[in-house]
Amino acid sequence: MTALLDAVAAAGERLVAASDGRVAFDARQALSRGDDLALQEPGLWSPNRHCRLVACQDGWLAVSLARDDDRDLVPAWTGASFDTDPWDAIVAAAADRPAGQMGAAAQALHLPVAIVGEAAPVTPPELPVGAARDGMVVDLSALWAGPYCAGLLAEAGHEVVKIESPGRPDPTSHHMPALDARLNGAKQRVTMELGDPDLIATIGRARVLITAARPHALARLGLDEASLFARNPGLLWVAITAHGWRGAAAMRVGFGDDCAAAGGLVRWLGGTPNFIGDALADPLTGLTAATLALEALADGRSGLLDVPLAGTAAHFAGAIA
Repeated sequence: MTALLDAVAAAGERLVAASDGRVAFDARQALSRGDDLALQEPGLWSPNRHCRLVACQDGWLAVSLARDDDRDLVPAWTGASFDTDPWDAIVAAAADRPAGQMGAAAQALHLPVAIVGEAAPVTPPELPVGAARDGMVVDLSALWAGPYCAGLLAEAGHEVVKIESPGRPDPTSHHMPALDARLNGAKQRVTMELGDPDLIATIGRARVLITAARPHALARLGLDEASLFARNPGLLWVAITAHGWRGAAAMRVGFGDDCAAAGGLVRWLGGTPNFIGDALADPLTGLTAATLALEALADGRSGLLDVPLAGTAAHFAGAIA
């Protein structure tokens, strides 16, 4: 963990420079959700106990089962009966199958499952210049990575508006109020249906848009690249995803723990991977996305900035290898 903290501290120096010294960065705090959660020591299980590393014939999977809907899909994935404990079913099925086969079957069901070490670091795209260097930030994201990115932009002095659906608000304020205050306390919070025409109009006036959903889900709300960039060519769209915005990766679901493992951000003990922290891909991606956004704003760049959790985790795993 010391090596990771050093790498995060170095990344924090770049963030502080990009913010012209406005952001006060602490590496240890950046990786912590504070005292809102009762966490346990990492190992085969993540500290929040929602994700587990599971052995296959030829490799390891990281499986997240934080949602009831995902647990309900385990029989379809493993072939086990509905009365079998989901984790028992997964461990038994994985032991007899290759990791690639198990992973592909999980992805077909849109389960948050990844092969440990499957992801590679990503190179940020070269975005065109010619846009404004300041303007409103619209935050449509929830949970940790996206809100952390937007919170850092607010700390850097940008006007940030957090828009939440009344039917599906960000649960952070309810479950982790201290973290919510840290991530979202400096933002203006607006409740608005995500299909409201006023949302499109607001994005049309924005300089930065931050999302943390898959592209097809956003497109169903009218939030697609063609439409938004036609309305607002100077928009910088920070698209935080699990595995990437383009191609088959865009359909994959993932969270901070399984995506950290996908990036190889684990500790190997005698051939067995172990988690080394809590949902690490989330804060690392928020930090990275904010830094890239601030640098893009300083250069007057616009376009879509694809910042995947797994690829970001792979970057930090390479930095501490």
